[in-house]
Amino acid sequence: MNKVMSNKFVIALYTLPALLLILVLIYIPIALSGYYGLMDWNGIGEMKFIGLENYITLVQDKVFWTSTWHSFLLAIFSTVSLLLYLAVSLVLASKIKGSDLLRKIYLIPMLLSSVAIAQLWMKIFDPTNGMANKLLEWFGMENTPIWLADPAIALYAIFIPVIWQYAGFYILIYYAALKNVPDEVIEAAKIDGANPLQIAIKIKLPLISGVFKVTIMLAVVGSLKYFDLIYVMTGGGPNGASEVMASYMYKEAFKLNHFGYGSAIGFGLLVICMLMTLLTSKLTKSNDDVQY
Repeated sequence: MNKVMSNKFVIALYTLPALLLILVLIYIPIALSGYYGLMDWNGIGEMKFIGLENYITLVQDKVFWTSTWHSFLLAIFSTVSLLLYLAVSLVLASKIKGSDLLRKIYLIPMLLSSVAIAQLWMKIFDPTNGMANKLLEWFGMENTPIWLADPAIALYAIFIPVIWQYAGFYILIYYAALKNVPDEVIEAAKIDGANPLQIAIKIKLPLISGVFKVTIMLAVVGSLKYFDLIYVMTGGGPNGASEVMASYMYKEAFKLNHFGYGSAIGFGLLVICMLMTLLTSKLTKSNDDVQY
């Protein structure tokens, strides 16, 4: 068996199907997106080669950079929210009563489609009968906000359901990582007189730092290419106040039939995601491997 698995031809044969799938499903579409960005095309008719005109327009497009800023705001908001997920996971991993039930409750949003979540939160944000404004009125606020129609707060209102949607996913990851911390290490810390807060900060968090870095990467890249819930709830409105890169790309390509320019936006989104991935990886890189 070892002789077979050390054969380079056999290794290549086993990896070939996966490589072909990656080539067909990822690299060829990326190359085509960059190629279509060089064209003036409505997605149906004849393509006209215009060189780098779409990409030059993209660099000068204020709407694109505004939508990019909105995507970055979502990435920052999502990254900061990881601290909340981590805190919840620390509580759940401390063997509190009902932790198993709470974990199942937190996972419920993951079972719902983005469209269902969008419809649910649109009802919650309804300015007349929504739960959000009813709660604010109960606390005494008279001029309650029009959540999804006010350009000043629409984007931030959408951040709430986005964070809620992925809470269970990150909590589950952190919970699994915390449960893998050896009990012997925790018991030794307790014998040395460490309290629960010290154990969490000085023992548990350093031991799961690798997992935390991975989730930062997932949160940043996922936020930059986020689309579905925002598109259903506001469509990028009002007046572009909640437009993100992915929704702007969809609007240009499939609503305005600027398929060439939409492809250029998609390729630009890819480049930004790659740059942010490299930057995040560099910022979270550490030479100190914690072992236990």
